[in-house]
Formats: sequence, C-alpha cells, structure tokens
Amino acid sequence: MISVQDLELRAGARLLMDEVSFRIDSGDKIGLVGRNGAGKTTLTRVLAGEGLPAGGKVTRTGEIGYLPQDPRTPDMEQLAKDRILSARDLDKVITKLRKAESDMASEDNGIRDKAMRRYDRLEVEFLANGGYAAEAEAAAISSNLALPERILNQPLKTLSGGQRRRVELARILFSGAKTMLLDEPTNHLDADSIAWLRDFLKNHNGGLIVISHDTELLEATVNKVYHLDANRATIDQYNLGWKKYLAQRETDERARRRERANAEKKAGVLMDQANKMRAKATKAVAAQNMAKRAERLLAGLEEVRAQDKVAALRFPDPSPCGKTPLMAEGLSKSYGSLEIFTDVSLAIDRGSKVVILGLNGAGKTTLLRMLAGVAAPDTGEVIAGHGLKVGYYAQEHDTLDVTRTVLENMRSSAGGMNDAEVRGILGSFLFSGDDVNKPAGVLSGGEKTRLALATIVASSANVLLLDEPTNNLDPASRAEILGALKNYTGAVVLVSHDEGAVAALDPERVVLLPDGDEDLWNQDYLDLITLA
Repeated sequence: MISVQDLELRAGARLLMDEVSFRIDSGDKIGLVGRNGAGKTTLTRVLAGEGLPAGGKVTRTGEIGYLPQDPRTPDMEQLAKDRILSARDLDKVITKLRKAESDMASEDNGIRDKAMRRYDRLEVEFLANGGYAAEAEAAAISSNLALPERILNQPLKTLSGGQRRRVELARILFSGAKTMLLDEPTNHLDADSIAWLRDFLKNHNGGLIVISHDTELLEATVNKVYHLDANRATIDQYNLGWKKYLAQRETDERARRRERANAEKKAGVLMDQANKMRAKATKAVAAQNMAKRAERLLAGLEEVRAQDKVAALRFPDPSPCGKTPLMAEGLSKSYGSLEIFTDVSLAIDRGSKVVILGLNGAGKTTLLRMLAGVAAPDTGEVIAGHGLKVGYYAQEHDTLDVTRTVLENMRSSAGGMNDAEVRGILGSFLFSGDDVNKPAGVLSGGEKTRLALATIVASSANVLLLDEPTNNLDPASRAEILGALKNYTGAVVLVSHDEGAVAALDPERVVLLPDGDEDLWNQDYLDLITLA
C-alpha cells in the first residue's frame, strides 16, 4: 500500500501542504477533494512516484495503477489492444507468439523447427500470465468502457483523445494493481460506462484514491474523504462516506467559527482590561499576564476556512467580422482503411451557436481541429471569412506549450496587450504572484483548463471552438464558464458531454457526426449528449 509521513508539497514557492501524514491500506477508498489548484493532481503524482515532494517520505508496496488527467502514451504506433495487455506484459509475449507463428509457416525446416520450439516456450509463459482468460478479461473491461474490437485493433495514433484516455483507464483496471490512483476517471465516458465503473470500483478490494467531480461516483465508491484545504495547507481526513462527509464538514466549520468568535470576544475583553491597567505601574505585571492569556486563547484555535477564490471567467468581446466568418466544404478524414467521416460541410454565421454531437470516435475533436487549422482534412477545405479570429480550446490542452511558463503562454496569445493587461487577465483566472512563472507542464488539469481559457480571452476571438471546456473544473469554476458561455455574443462551436454546458450555450443548430447532417436544436438532443 502507500504510507505518507510529514509530506510537504509546493508549487513553485507556494506551499500546498505541510507535515501531512496518512496511509492507504487495502480496502481504503478515498475521495480526494478540494478546489482547483489545491494540489490534488500534484499529490497523486507524488504518490505514484512520478513527482518528488519538497519534504517528507512516501513509502510504496505492491503495484500501483495511476491514471493522470492527461495521459501520455510512449508509442503511438502501438495497437490499443496491445497497450492494454502491456499492463501484465502480455503484449510482448503475444508479439513473439505472432512472430513464431509466422516462422512456423516457413519452407525452411530449420527455421520452422526452431519456431515450433520457441512457440511452445512462449505459450507456457503466456498461460502463466493469465493467457486466454486474461485476454478475455481485457476485452470485457474494454467493451464496458465503449472500446469495441474495431477500436482495439487500431494504432493509438488513429484514436481520439477521449478514446486514448479510455484505453489508459482500461489498462489500469486490467493491471490488477492493488492500489489505484485515478484522476477524473469519468472524463470521456458515456452514462453506461460510468455506471459500470462505479460498480467496478465499489468491488475493488485494494486501495483507491479517486479525484472526481462526479458526486454520484464518490457516493457509490468511497468510504473516506480527504479534503485538501488550500488556505491552511493541510488535509482534513474524514473516515466517512460522501454524504456523511458533507454534513460533518459543515458541522465542523460552524463549530470552528463559533469557537473562534467566542475566543475573540474573550480575548478582546482581556486586552481592553490589560490596556486600562498598563497605565498604573503597580498593575503592569498583571496587565502583561492578561495580554498573554488573550494571545494564548487565539493561538490555540484553528483558522476558519477562508472562502475559496473562483476564477472570474468572461469570454472576450468579439472582433468585428463578416456575416459568415467560418465555412467548411467537403471535409473528410480517414486513417488507413478506417473512415472517420466524409463530405462534411458547414457554415458558421456571426454570433451563431452550434453543438457537434456524435458517439465517441465519430470525429468531433477531429472536426474541431480542422476548423481551428491545426489538422488538415484528407479532402475538402476550411474557408476563413472576412475578419475571422478563432479561439480554440483543445480538450487535451494541446494549445499550451508545456515547456513555457504561464506568463509566456499568455504573451504569445495576447497580441498587442501590454504586460499589465496580460497579468490582469491571468489574475482574473487565479494566476498571480509566482504562479505566473510556473511551467505550464506542472499545472493540474483544472489549472491548465483555466490557462487555456485565459489565452482565448486575450485573443478577442469572434469564433470560439470549444472541445469539452468544463472537464477538470471544480463546480464553482464550471458555473463561471457556463455563465460566460451564456453571455458571449460571438459564434461558438461546442463539443461537450456536459448537458449543463450545452444548455448554457442554448444552441440554434446541431451537427451530427459522422454523417455531417444538420438540424435545428431541440431538447430531445439532450438525451444524446449523455449517451455519447
């Protein structure tokens, strides 16, 4: 399992947590909560051994399965199926078996005989690692995560970002790791897959830490909640399920406020008396003792939880543009023999609101990337109208340069803005002080989301292309972006699994992939959003 002693974590110069200790034992299912930027992602990276603490000690025993928010796969040529099987090293054995099978068909007797002997040895190794039963188990997990055989037999480079993330989740669930660290595991899952994942995690008999904004998942799976308090740089540990935690936390905060108010009142009375008595030399010692008593009253109290800050999200006033700033004609995309979509045409008028719908893998992200000019179609063209200024939000934060700082990323998007204006926008998105000098690569998923949105605000875009913009945001920040989306007067093309985001956009039209059919928006399409 995992043991943590006197842990200190920092993000640059900012202290995230100090002298924190806890254990994750078999059967502990912990919901890790706290506002964006509190250190949830940083903590899970350190627990997984992919980051170093500023102080303290982390001890790990047994295999750990870690799902980060932005998984990076080392070999994009690898088949999705082999990536999943690699969790138990079965992919290497299967590759060798395939090679042996090929050599067994050789007309050369020597090659054929060696291949047969090699095949026998490899089959023993394959069966020792679970063999055909393990392959069936991997296929069942994949199917429940909406990864059918057709997807599993494709190279990773041909999959959408959401599909690759589901492959990584399937790999971890298949690995049999005794301790799992899952950062927003429900991102890119449809309703059926989320329901299946809840049951899987509920029945997991090892240790689990899960970061999730899905309260139903937390309610169904966790028996402990760790709250990262960014204001006090500590973790409040509750050995309770989700609903009981919510009630207990409110009770604790009310008690803390009452205790501090009473102590401050008593300390105030003591200080008033001490100040009156200081005027008399004969009572100076008594006055000093009263002042010390007042200080001790306040020193022994925990701080009342400060109100967490929320990003003040507001999309830009759009630059002037023509009647139809963005058009596309006859777009198609295929990967080898796999056709994603074909002959898709659309026109985005000034101020129009369009939502793109389709099942996972239908090409929604691919179409947005084409419209943004970061991917080329196989056929067709994207036509920029008069005055077009695109603001593109990529679900995997591809628009950010992870080697550059927060401030440098903003400067590259801000056009003619001066430093004060750039820093002002960053401040409204909760990046201030030393935070602006952090490399974008060390930011949490929620922080990357805020930075990517901030770069759009600085761009004065008149067409926003938004790919899952509410992923990784805490509830308060999500509410802010939904309000910003509702009030934005430019054109928006949205891809989202979030019903609230689509409702806030109040779209006029829907484009259905992979066929590219257009229709007027109606409420019946909300059901398709959760299914997709």
